[in-house]
Amino acid sequence: MVDDRQGNSGGRPPRRPAGTGTGGGGRDRRGTGAPHRSGPGRARPAQPQHGDDRDGAQSRPAGPAIPASIEAKQLAPEIRGELSTLDRATADTVARHLVAAGELLDEDPQAALEHAQAARARSGRIAAVREAVGIAAYQCGDWAQALSEFRAARRMGSKSELLPLIADCERGVGRPERAIELARSPEAARLTGDDADEMRIVAAGARADLGQLEQALALLTSPQPDPTRSGSTAARLFYAYAETLLALGRADDALQWFIHAAAADIDGVTDAEDRVGELA
Repeated sequence: MVDDRQGNSGGRPPRRPAGTGTGGGGRDRRGTGAPHRSGPGRARPAQPQHGDDRDGAQSRPAGPAIPASIEAKQLAPEIRGELSTLDRATADTVARHLVAAGELLDEDPQAALEHAQAARARSGRIAAVREAVGIAAYQCGDWAQALSEFRAARRMGSKSELLPLIADCERGVGRPERAIELARSPEAARLTGDDADEMRIVAAGARADLGQLEQALALLTSPQPDPTRSGSTAARLFYAYAETLLALGRADDALQWFIHAAAADIDGVTDAEDRVGELA
């Protein structure tokens, strides 16, 4: 099994649920707000004991307290627009819960999930809200709840590219074969850029889950990674490649790609530098 010390899902920085953040700018669909993603051989913890908790969230409509410093206007305008079908007071509360969820996602994903669930209890038919719950549940390692929420968000018309996340959740609930099927789908074939790389990483991880390391390597080298790239997605791709090489006994090659991962990792989302130190 591939060593999985790169952290939650290979170290991708978490997306702020439903375009939240303190800047009030446009919705960040693919940038530094994306959730952690999977890498080859990722060890997955058991499902949290709280499970979906949807009924519980709806039976506690008040939800967690929202800090007074958080304002609805901090939510991205695009998402505030999605809340326009709600009455003003409800929309304001939902928006503030979403902003709180986004701010807590890094340091306390369980608290972020509670805020997202409180938003869902008031506005469960809005795609952005369901996506927010999915992202927070994903960060908590609650793959079943995340999968359910991502699917709901897609049915409701989410504009985010959720297929790689859905595939990774399938891995999380113990269905790597299903993740591979999704990676082979016509929808996956239309992915480009970082989205395509994310799907490659997830598909390679699913292959590694099944002990198919050579197939995982083939996915990660089609096309061959470009070591001159930088950024979070590139760093995670290089890291996954290095991990797979290491699992196949190619330590010298693995070291080189850990070095590339460390150089690409301008946001510090992997422990590639530590791995270089271990192998050098």
